Amino acid sequence: MTGRAQHDPIDVDARRSAFDGALVGLALLSSDGNTVVVANPALHALLARPSGSLDGAPSTDLAAGPSSLHSGIRVWRRADGVEIDVRVRRSGDTLVVEAVDPDEAAHSEANRDAMADAGLGEWRWDRASGYVTLSHRAARILGQPPGRSVTWGVLRPFLIEPERVALLVEQAVTSLEPYRFETRLAIEGRGVVVQVSGQALTDENGAFTGMVGVVQDITTRIETRSELQAHDHRLRAATAVARLGIFEWHMLDDHAVWENDRMFEIFGHAPEDGTIGKTDFLNGILHPEDRASVRKAISAALREDRDLHISGRIRRKSDGAWRTIDMAGRFERDAPDRLPRRLIGVVADVTDRRLAEERQTLLIRELHHRVKNTLATVQAIVGSTARTATDIDSFYEAFVGRIKSLAHTHSVLTEATWQTASLTGLLLNELRPYAEVAEAGGEDGRVVLEGAPIDLPSDIAVPIGMAIHELTTNAAKYGALSNRTGRVTVAWDLEPGGPAGTLRLTWRETGGPPVQPPRRQGFGSRLLQRVLITQVQAEVTTDYAPDGFSLTMRAPLPKRNASLNPLA
Repeated sequence: MTGRAQHDPIDVDARRSAFDGALVGLALLSSDGNTVVVANPALHALLARPSGSLDGAPSTDLAAGPSSLHSGIRVWRRADGVEIDVRVRRSGDTLVVEAVDPDEAAHSEANRDAMADAGLGEWRWDRASGYVTLSHRAARILGQPPGRSVTWGVLRPFLIEPERVALLVEQAVTSLEPYRFETRLAIEGRGVVVQVSGQALTDENGAFTGMVGVVQDITTRIETRSELQAHDHRLRAATAVARLGIFEWHMLDDHAVWENDRMFEIFGHAPEDGTIGKTDFLNGILHPEDRASVRKAISAALREDRDLHISGRIRRKSDGAWRTIDMAGRFERDAPDRLPRRLIGVVADVTDRRLAEERQTLLIRELHHRVKNTLATVQAIVGSTARTATDIDSFYEAFVGRIKSLAHTHSVLTEATWQTASLTGLLLNELRPYAEVAEAGGEDGRVVLEGAPIDLPSDIAVPIGMAIHELTTNAAKYGALSNRTGRVTVAWDLEPGGPAGTLRLTWRETGGPPVQPPRRQGFGSRLLQRVLITQVQAEVTTDYAPDGFSLTMRAPLPKRNASLNPLA
């Protein structure tokens, strides 16, 4: 009895039925791979082709080239020309083809290198077994062998904050929501910062079965970020100490960003007022006289690609005061030949510094003027004292006394930064050594001073101080202070008139020896004529009545120069 034929008809029919009824696409190629011998209905449906149309068709109708017929995720074409991702499994001349989910297509073998280059490693944790499966990249990041190799218990000791990580994972399991966190590891004695992303997995009944995700080594990124933050903190500390405002001006939309509170202080803005763009700055905030020079400086910095340095006056919003600022910055360009996109710079309020520099210049000029006047006064003292002295001792006594008076007046002015000298102080300095002084109408002293406090500007303090010295010296030698019964009364007030009022001062002596008019003009008379009248433009009246000498002086007070006041 002969055996059954090699291909039993029943067996062939069964195979054909299984071939046609398969849920995945099946195709049998010719031995050279160029022709589709037969394809099942599932493959025709996948490629949107009429049933049987692929049988005997060239294999190029399936894919662009022979490589697309090899195993892997490939790109094939449907009948309408649309390209689709399919998974091909080839065994000899037989192809098994099925559609691929877009996520699966993106997760192709070709993408693994890209993920590795990005520092991303994949992991999967199976709840039932407790094992974590690590890709090669994930294994290198975590310092573990790749594959299904470790458990959570093995990984936990490497975590710096295991409790926090466990809590985050527990919350993700409860919510079944994707999660992401950063944490630190200690691997082989070095610190590593990783970013972990994951998603809980469930079965068809919604029960939690495990997790999948990726891990990324972000140590370098964190270190760079920390260094940038430290640099930013150092910069902000330095600018705070230097009281500098930091800003950015974005040129395309004319929008400014003020980086610190000092910018708001300089411009007198509250945070709710917002910032100032270039248009508002040039047309509304900047002083009209400074706008042309500032525009010119900006144009030059743009044209020559150099740092911007400008100075100008701005009106502060909070109080309307004009303030002087210095601004420095640099334009940032995307490329050397392109227009800059923003200006980064600093602003300093230099108003007080500029005023101090102006005061210093004025003080130097004032000093030169005072030295010149002082030398002229000393020259006059020397000449007049020499002409009136009878011997060297009398010359020395008179000369030294007058120089001391001059020095005292200058000392008072110097202590007041060349501003003012108290009239009362000048009188007390000269009169107190000779007699008791009663101020404001007192009767106990031989010297009475009556008048409100008046500060003499430096322009007239020196000559008036010299005049007081001469009047006191004459009273001590020949007048009311030369005996035990004489009295000196000095009264003054401020009358209207002149730039800052007119000083009216009266010197009156009583109770001294009988007075006789001088036979010749001594130094005192010359001083009153030469210094008071010439330098102070004062009106001086003298009376040599027998019962006592008197003098009345009316001197216009010059206006004080506020720029010389260091406290202004």
